[in-house]
Amino acid sequence: MKVLNALKLAGLAGSLLFSSLSFASAVNLGENDVAIHGYDPVAYFVKHKAVEGSAKYTATYDGAIYRFSSAKNRDLFKADAEHYAPQFGGYCAMGVALNKKLDVDPDAFYIKDDKLYLNLNKAVQKKWMEDVPGNLKTAYRVWDGIESLSVEATNAED
Repeated sequence: MKVLNALKLAGLAGSLLFSSLSFASAVNLGENDVAIHGYDPVAYFVKHKAVEGSAKYTATYDGAIYRFSSAKNRDLFKADAEHYAPQFGGYCAMGVALNKKLDVDPDAFYIKDDKLYLNLNKAVQKKWMEDVPGNLKTAYRVWDGIESLSVEATNAED
């Protein structure tokens, strides 16, 4: 009986671990799996500003739904999604450098070496801008370790 109970507990623990891992996302998803709060990732490159996308123009990439302000932007994204998708799965770049997965403000963005980086807010972005090369180096190193972790796991109190 003890062995059977131990096996049940081990199975339950394994199921809980598996279910918590299955909710971990490498992409910052909002309501209905929409990325970047529905903002158009291509517009950052084309218009150099945050532009809200429309549910009329969408594309899916890496498990996320991206919205676009035009069919042209959607088609550009579909042709080269890896180029236009935000770095670090759309999580706050400074947060990643700090070993955390934080949400973003679509207006707090920066393009460096033709890559899109988003930040939690303008204040965090200001801190990010103080040492972009150093923050990028740290963030890319850290991302490999936290990419598959849940938001809760990265943001738990130490």
